[in-house]
Amino acid sequence: MRFMMFMIPAVYQGGKDKRVGADFTPSAIDVEPMMKYNEELAKAGALIALDSLHPIEKGARVSFSGGKATVTDGPFAETKEQLGGMMVLEARDLNHAIQLMSDHPSTRMRGTWEIRPADEQINAFYQEKEK
Repeated sequence: MRFMMFMIPAVYQGGKDKRVGADFTPSAIDVEPMMKYNEELAKAGALIALDSLHPIEKGARVSFSGGKATVTDGPFAETKEQLGGMMVLEARDLNHAIQLMSDHPSTRMRGTWEIRPADEQINAFYQEKEK
């Protein structure tokens, strides 16, 4: 089964005076063990995709109403949690995905990983439509 992991780092949370700015970059000391663990996940065939995200100040939100797109530049006042990255993993089940992420070095940096299974039934439907 595929699982999408959403990283919600503590340094991206809180009001503008409490969180890091748009120029934030994690230290090499923090990143190096994460990269090593990610390489282990890849060698084991569990890592499908991985991306870090810039803080919300560099993002935009597109909403649609009446067939018209409206673009709002970040940050977004109504955003309660900001994502810092995402991973897609292949795991046997939810417990296996939790175990894989529990061993990830980023868990020592404070923050949260939201783990959600891919909807394989809907994904199979879309893949069939593409044929």
